Amino acid sequence: MRRTSRSRSPEAGRVIERVTTVVVGAGHAGLAASHFLRGRSVDHVVLERGEVANSWRRERWDSLRLLTPNWLSRLPGLDYDGPDPDGYMTSGEVASLVSRFARVVDAPVRTSCEVLSVRPSGDGYQVTTNQGEIECRSVVIASGAANIATTPAFRTEVPASLTQLTPLGYRGPSELPDGGVLVVGASATGVQLAAEVRRSGRPVVLSVGEHVRLPRLYRGRDILWWMDASGVWDQRWDEIDDLNRARRLPSPQLIGSPARDTLDLNTLSGLGVELVGRLAAVRDGVALFSGGLRNVCSLADLKMKRLLAGFDSWAGVTDPVAFEPTAVAASTRLQLDLRGGEISTVIWATGFRPDYSWLDVPVVDEKGRLRHEGGVADAPGLYALGLPMLRRRRSSFINGIEDDARAVVDHLAKELTDY
Repeated sequence: MRRTSRSRSPEAGRVIERVTTVVVGAGHAGLAASHFLRGRSVDHVVLERGEVANSWRRERWDSLRLLTPNWLSRLPGLDYDGPDPDGYMTSGEVASLVSRFARVVDAPVRTSCEVLSVRPSGDGYQVTTNQGEIECRSVVIASGAANIATTPAFRTEVPASLTQLTPLGYRGPSELPDGGVLVVGASATGVQLAAEVRRSGRPVVLSVGEHVRLPRLYRGRDILWWMDASGVWDQRWDEIDDLNRARRLPSPQLIGSPARDTLDLNTLSGLGVELVGRLAAVRDGVALFSGGLRNVCSLADLKMKRLLAGFDSWAGVTDPVAFEPTAVAASTRLQLDLRGGEISTVIWATGFRPDYSWLDVPVVDEKGRLRHEGGVADAPGLYALGLPMLRRRRSSFINGIEDDARAVVDHLAKELTDY
């Protein structure tokens, strides 16, 4: 493999660095790529706009913990070795873990190096950064799947007097103005924020759309132990009938609390959170909710029951565990006047997407999704890591990066050898 070099371009005396592979992002995915690139003797650099594990340090709310227990927070060559294997890491602890991983793999990270553009050039790519130009044969995009919070277009119809936040800007209830809070979205993020805000004493209305209900513990073990041990997480991307839908599924209603509590809609109702249907529109300052809440909750209950039955079948257990169905009021409100003073804040927990604004390669579809097959993008020498369902169902979690990064780097190295 060729080694890093520098040359001076005749254009304005620009110095251009040349390296075989550029990795964009120094989170756990980019560092895993570095680990396997080093093992393949591929010279490379890892470019990070901030510092190692930047998003965990700068873009998480204060109380956030991982959904996965500590023993599952495995990285290539670095298993959890702390005193609390069944606990759940805080965002600060995740940042420390990723920073430790960077030292273990001796990754060639350049911090405060923002990638401004990546464009095709000759037999590879030209990477423009705030620190200069780099020419490379291949690029691994590991810049994250949650760079931008997605919100509906009708958020502009919310009265200007209300505070609007996304999870990227939320830190804790103490920073919210007095008054009620409308949380839109009931995935892991939405239910966690709804519970936290309600416990602070504020009235909370939670708008519920499609969601995945799961217990934190099942038959005495963490629900993610069952996912891991039974092989559910090992299903490959090319074995799934509707891959696009699988990649868009909301994160399960879980929280990584020290008490290992279940956090579902019944728990929230018990806290006094008001459940309403999916937010369909905001018109003339009035929020309009779908009337299908009962059906949405029944479907989530049914899917949970089927999943748990599958675990029982795998384990050879025949006595079913009964769970109370989601309790939905006989009638839920269909409108909420946002001008009436009941609500002072709207939190949009409506999902995230990657930011590819710097990627000047025609591999992003009209919805902002990267076109790829198992991490091999729809352009020669371009790869991705750290995206949901990249190669397996476990790809969304820290412990899924080892197999993904190994396979992607194997493909990359083979292409370099064949070139």
